[in-house]
Amino acid sequence: MAEGQASCPVPGGVAYCGMHLEQARAFLKRLPYATETMQWGANLVYWAADKAIGGKMFALINLDTQSRAGAERSQQLAVHGLVLSFYAGPERYNELLENEGTVPAPYLARAYWVALERWNVFSTAELEDLLRAAHAGVAAKLPARTGRVLAMPAAERKKAIMEARRLRESKSKQA
Repeated sequence: MAEGQASCPVPGGVAYCGMHLEQARAFLKRLPYATETMQWGANLVYWAADKAIGGKMFALINLDTQSRAGAERSQQLAVHGLVLSFYAGPERYNELLENEGTVPAPYLARAYWVALERWNVFSTAELEDLLRAAHAGVAAKLPARTGRVLAMPAAERKKAIMEARRLRESKSKQA
């Protein structure tokens, strides 16, 4: 084993490492036009395009399960039991639910989202492929106006996103 490399559980004699929180965050933020927000308590929400310009969610990391230790963590996982939720799409939804540790995502199952009870349900490569597909599936359904903003040159796009954010903030303050 290389120095600095963590040991992996070996079910059935095959090394099987899953992704972990920081790997997932880094990977998700590298996807094209992906943005990260903190919402609904301790949840990192990942958007295909900024939500201010009509972006859509494609993944969510539940940080509540990350900060618990020992018995408290076990109890928390028994209640929430979820570390990561993502869009699976109608084609893969039922297939993914056949994996032990994968369940319908609370509140989002009707939109073909699944949730993982632990990080090692899938290997890192498998999970990256699933998250890449989640991003692509959601990005393909973005409104045309969002696509027009994403097609702008970078400086113009950044300016349009900042203006959309300011507009959203002023509307929320008025409400």
